[in-house]
Amino acid sequence: MTPQRKVIVETFLETEGHFSAEDLLVLVQKRAPEVGQATVYRALKLLVDSGLAESLDFGCGMPEKVEVVDNGIEQRQEVLARENGYVLTHHRMLLFGLCPECQKLRDKELDLES
Repeated sequence: MTPQRKVIVETFLETEGHFSAEDLLVLVQKRAPEVGQATVYRALKLLVDSGLAESLDFGCGMPEKVEVVDNGIEQRQEVLARENGYVLTHHRMLLFGLCPECQKLRDKELDLES
């Protein structure tokens, strides 16, 4: 594991509550200013792929953040944990996407490239 990725993982595991990738970047850069945004995003993807992180951040670089609570998802997580012999102590869910405004900008950019 690279030293940068180690700092990212340690910071991720030490941080409680909901936070965005940008929040994590700020926390990581307080400890290791040389770590860039792309490195944090790649590490987060690995954390998500490994099951250590889940995404609930609909942020796309805009200042607004939306937190969604879905009782069905919460109950399913509890069932999956129990079925596999775990007791959930906390969790994180990260979803990455584009808001409607950014989708329009992306679509305009793609049209210009065509």
